[in-house]
Amino acid sequence: MSRLRRLVLCDRYFFVTCRVHASRGELSECELATLAQAIRERRAAMRFVLTAWVLLPEHWHAIIFPPCPLSISRVMEAIKVSATKLVNRSRGERGVLFQGRFFDRALRTVKEFHEKVEYIHRNPVTAGLAARPEDWRWSSVHDFTGSARRPAGTGSPIPVDRILLPGDERTRI
Repeated sequence: MSRLRRLVLCDRYFFVTCRVHASRGELSECELATLAQAIRERRAAMRFVLTAWVLLPEHWHAIIFPPCPLSISRVMEAIKVSATKLVNRSRGERGVLFQGRFFDRALRTVKEFHEKVEYIHRNPVTAGLAARPEDWRWSSVHDFTGSARRPAGTGSPIPVDRILLPGDERTRI
């Protein structure tokens, strides 16, 4: 079997997908909160940029910018290890929570960036979990639309980093 060879890149925006291991079942609402906590803690410790995200019961997506010398592999490993420890503790279980590999794509243009943000936010609708993106709590769509239906002051489960991209969608990022 060939082994996936991942380039060690930094200072790029990456669209990532991480799946829950098939043997572990779906994440509950409480476990989605735990995953959000792990992402917040790892971002604070590692200082990577998070511009869009969605958490679903069987997988999650994000756009992450790891500043040099940090790599996307190190960021994902840190998030997966932290979330696994927290969820395993709450479930009283052991073993891996996520599949060993994750999918990543280095985003090349402003247009591609915007397409992935739209994909991320529409994912709960596509999965049949919500009628509209704004109806799914575990998404950064609320930071983009300001439509979160939460009491004032509660904030987003994982606030996004605001970035300024060039206006021309053909511009390379």
